[in-house]
Formats: sequence, structure tokens, C-alpha cells
Amino acid sequence: MSDKKRTVWNYFDRIEGDKVVWIIVLMLILISIVCIFSSTSRLLEGSQTRLSIVKSQLLVVAGGLVVIIICYNIKNIKVFRWLSKWGFPLSFLLLGLLLSRIDTPILRSIELNGARRILQIAGFQLHVFEVVKVAMVMYLAWAMDALKKGELKWPKKEGWKKCFYIYAPFVVTLLMIVPGSNSAALFIGGIMFIVILLGGGNLRDMALLAGIAVVILAGCWGIYELSDHKVMERIGTAVSRISNDEDWEQKVLDARPGSDEYYKALDKIRQPYSAKIAIKEGGVLGKGPGQSTQRYVVPDISEDYMYSFIIEEYGLWGALIIIFLYVSLLARGSIIVRNCGKDLYAKICVAGLCLLITGQAFLHMFVNADIGPMTGQTLPLISHGNSAFLCFSLAFGIILSFSRIAQRRIEKEQREAKPLMELKENVQAGLDELDAFESGEMDNNDDIVDEMNDYGI
Repeated sequence: MSDKKRTVWNYFDRIEGDKVVWIIVLMLILISIVCIFSSTSRLLEGSQTRLSIVKSQLLVVAGGLVVIIICYNIKNIKVFRWLSKWGFPLSFLLLGLLLSRIDTPILRSIELNGARRILQIAGFQLHVFEVVKVAMVMYLAWAMDALKKGELKWPKKEGWKKCFYIYAPFVVTLLMIVPGSNSAALFIGGIMFIVILLGGGNLRDMALLAGIAVVILAGCWGIYELSDHKVMERIGTAVSRISNDEDWEQKVLDARPGSDEYYKALDKIRQPYSAKIAIKEGGVLGKGPGQSTQRYVVPDISEDYMYSFIIEEYGLWGALIIIFLYVSLLARGSIIVRNCGKDLYAKICVAGLCLLITGQAFLHMFVNADIGPMTGQTLPLISHGNSAFLCFSLAFGIILSFSRIAQRRIEKEQREAKPLMELKENVQAGLDELDAFESGEMDNNDDIVDEMNDYGI
């Protein structure tokens, strides 16, 4: 029986994969639980209490951990490759249902703030764009790898294969996202573009792809203008956010308090201004847990403005910890990619998913700091949102699984590796006798000295 005691550290030591990524995941989840508990004032409905919201969040966290553990325990990368090739068909199906405005007792396409982003499936609301982000990264990783390995049998010419399996899914996905959210289309399109580039896309094709994306956005804007602003309304929203010609702050000051013009102008600046106020009031040390005041003003502070809320309650140090966690993920992701060896699929998956998570995190931070227009992107694994939490849990689970597979591959190569040089038998024998002499196991010291001289020791 082993004398080694079973402690928490022993169990942690037996966990395979990248332990730093495990720590990042657990830290983000703990921060999420604490922040959701403090920022839930505007989420309460009817007789709900903060405890009700936290219980709901704990259930989501439990579901996310189950997803992570399931993915982590998949030891065969072929399972992920098989699932990945269905990423685009799944995205196409979900986006198609969203745009079809389906309305049945079991399945409904929900319009929120003039955009369709959510499918309600038997009471559960699925944010389609969150699923598409992860699914398309996985699909493109499979497609680029399969193209390089020659696994795509049809069509015969490589150029047509690229168009059919890579470029067409990129364009179709972008076209189907634009009506629901321009910012999501730009972000997801950008991530897909980077994934294709990482997979070995040549500069000429990438330039053509970027040109097609620009034409799509320009075409949508043209439809919006020709329809007298009745079709593609999200284009108008995006243009107004980017141009921002009207000085809504001045309109608030000029309008009579209590008038329709006053409240209309106030609604335009309420969220971004309140987010900046939260950042300013947070200072270096913050107000402390549960002491936020802007949570009563900003409706989406637990989602779109979570970073501002964290700064208000935990100050600059809390903000730096969040940045450190996401930057650490990007750094560890680069190490995992390097350890994946020649497996292009695994390398693209890990790189794409790490860029997706950190890219969305920093985009969220920029919006909160009023650098660029509002995009509606949440803080991964921290902001409130069931679909987003589960999808990012899936992404983290895949990263951890690939890090585990890479670690086992490296350990196997180390076991099978041959020594750099083999000692000659007489030299090895001399070293063995020297060890025996130093340990006092041999008595004839003169003979040993003579033999040492013979070997040149």
C-alpha cells in the first residue's frame, strides 16, 4: 500500500492537459458567479431574488463544466474531426431557421431590438450567433486540413475544392448573419478570415475573399437605402453608430426635462455614458463587491457592459486581472499549437478558438472604454448569457482536450526517443566500477586506480 497521502494537490497533479488553461477557466467561472450575483438588479422579474438568479447561473456553470469535462475526456482527435465537418451544415440550418421567422409551439424565431438572433427551442433560448462562432472555426479547421491531406474527392480541381468547401461557406455564413447583426457579421467574418489565413490560404485568394465581404456589406447598405430604410434595418443602426453625426449629449442639455425629445436623447447616451461613469468611479481599488450604482442605470451591464461593472466594483486591479487571464490564454494557446506538431487540424482549431475567445474579450473591453461603436459582444465565460457560456465552455473543453492529446504525444515521443550517444562497453564498465569504488563496495583500490588510468578517467 502506498504511503503517499491523497490530497487536493495530488488530484490536481494527475490532471492532464495544460494546467494553466484549467486555472484560467476556473478563475473566469468564479469571477462570473460573483459578478452575476452583484449585477443582477435589472435581471430580476416578478418575485425573483438575487439568489434565484445566482441559482440559475450555478446551473449554467454546472452545465458548462459538464461540457468541458466531456470534451476533455475525448482522447481521440478523430471524434472532433468528424464532428467539425458538420459545423457549416449546423450553422446553415440554425441561421436558416432564424431568417425563416419560424413560429411554432416548439420552435420560434425571436426578434429582439429589431434583430433576429435567438431561436427559442421548447422554452430554451439559443443565441444562434454564439453557436456559429465555434462551429465555423471547427469546420474551417477541418476543411483546410482535409484539403491539404487530399481527403476531399470532389470536385477534382483544387481551386473548385477551395471554393466549395472553404470560400462558399465563408460567404454564405456572412450573408446569413448580416440581417441579424452587422457587428456579429464583421467579428465572425474576421475570425473566419484569420482561420483560413492560418490554414494556409494564399494572399491572392484572401484578398479576393476580403473584397467579396466588402461587396456583401455594400450590397446590404444599397438594399437598405433603396427600400427606404425598411429592409436591412440593422445596416442603418450600424451606420448611425459609426457616423454618430448627432450630438445626443447636447440634445439632452437643450431639451426640456421630461419631454419626449429629452428621453429619446437620454436613451441614446445612457448606456455608453453610464459605462464610462462606472469606470471613472471605480478608480484604482473600486467601490467593493455589491457597491455598484451604475447597475441600476445600465440595462445590459451584466452582458454588454460587464467589464465596466467589474472596474466599478473592483477597480483597476480587477480590470488588470481580467486582461491578464485572457492574455495568458492566448500565450498558452500558442504553446499548445506548437506542441501539436504536424497536426494541422489541431493547430488551426486551438489557434482559432483562442483567437475567438481573446478577440471577443478585447472587443468587449474596447466598447466599454468607448473605443469604437457598441457591438453587443459579451465577455467570454463571465457575462450573463446561457448560450454564450455553454458555447465558450465547449471551446475551452476542446482546447483542453487538444492540449491533453499533445502532451501524451510528446511523452510518447520522449519514451521512444533513442539516446543521443551510446557509451562503449568498456567505458560504461569503468564508470560502473568507479561508482562501486566511491561507494566503498570494492576493496582493491590499487587495481581500481590502474583501471581508471587505462580508461583515461
